[in-house]
Amino acid sequence: MRLAGDRQQVREGSLMRENGAYGPEERAAVLERQRTLKMSKSAHAYVRGNTLKFYEWLDGLARGTLPEGPEIWICGDCHLGNLGPLADADGRVDIQVRDLDQTVVGNPTHDLVRLGLSLASAARGSDLPGVVTARMLEEMIRGYAMGLGEPQADRAPPEPDVVRTVRRRALGRHWKHLARERLKDVEPSIPLGRRFWALDPEERSALGALFEQEAVRGLVLALDQRERKADVRLIDAAYWMKGCSSLGFLRFAALVRIEEAGGKRRLALMDLKEAVAPAAPVAPGAEMPADPADRVVTGARALSPNLGERMLPVRLLGKPVVMRELLPQDLKLDVDQFSQVEAVQAAHYLAYVVGKAHGRQMDEAVRSAWRAEVVRDARGSEGAPSWLWSSVVELAGRHEVGYLQHCRLYASREAA
Repeated sequence: MRLAGDRQQVREGSLMRENGAYGPEERAAVLERQRTLKMSKSAHAYVRGNTLKFYEWLDGLARGTLPEGPEIWICGDCHLGNLGPLADADGRVDIQVRDLDQTVVGNPTHDLVRLGLSLASAARGSDLPGVVTARMLEEMIRGYAMGLGEPQADRAPPEPDVVRTVRRRALGRHWKHLARERLKDVEPSIPLGRRFWALDPEERSALGALFEQEAVRGLVLALDQRERKADVRLIDAAYWMKGCSSLGFLRFAALVRIEEAGGKRRLALMDLKEAVAPAAPVAPGAEMPADPADRVVTGARALSPNLGERMLPVRLLGKPVVMRELLPQDLKLDVDQFSQVEAVQAAHYLAYVVGKAHGRQMDEAVRSAWRAEVVRDARGSEGAPSWLWSSVVELAGRHEVGYLQHCRLYASREAA
């Protein structure tokens, strides 16, 4: 077995050790600097990367300020970047929730407010007038109510251009696209550099042992058209510096070769991500798995079946970790600029996706009652419910102040 730490030494700045791997303190320092940099790029990036600020605000609300929905699995961090195309084990692609790190059994209203804040932030970043934000929140509620309809009903709203474009990209992608994007090559290796870092000996050993487990082998072979008796071999692995939410925690990329009868070979890229305690508040008395990795996988199976069926909770280096295979069709909605029409359409459609995720966990009576509660305050001339509008306005102000303070701190550190 050949692992990333056995290859040519690679340096990145003065913090890289002679053996090509960061030590724990060095790694933490680089990760924190990268997180600070990512969140300083725009107010929208700050909103995406600062889930804690959202829940600090939520913790200060008086009981009854927001509607109390049925206790179901919620995303917990429902923003634009956490929605997008996901392939299931048979290759079917649907728009679903992509990231379930914060998933808990909680109040579905929290997902709506978080999504509303993200959409409002994207609109501001696109220099759209405030009236567009008002229309977006109004359409959010309409789309969400539509998603709460019969779970099996085939009456999805028209996809906005931003969603249709990324779905078409997803449907046309194959392994070579994933390899070029993530690995920068179609050869079976993970290139060390800015994103991928060498492993230390303990990490190499732990990953090697993990991929010898039968449950892990079963996950790798679970996709359609893979022989269940194929041989699975770990051929390369590296620490993965990726995403604000996972910076500072264990994150590994593992490249696996699948050898089938007749000499046919396939490659699979596995993502291993440490699961931690959620910041999202749990509904009082709710029962959830105590293990964070079990919680994430259970929530994913409830909210995003395409993703949940491809995930496995494991233990690695004594920590709970979620493992999944990255597929070429798994993309995020990266929206740099919205037009007015696109913004309103996207708000309606993405809220519909969230409504579907919530609604599939409710029976008909509960769905009907919750739908009536959500739209109850949205029938007047103001459009969006007052609780949604006032929450998003207050949060937008808080995050704008927080973003500027964050940038000031980043600038002073860089100057020093």
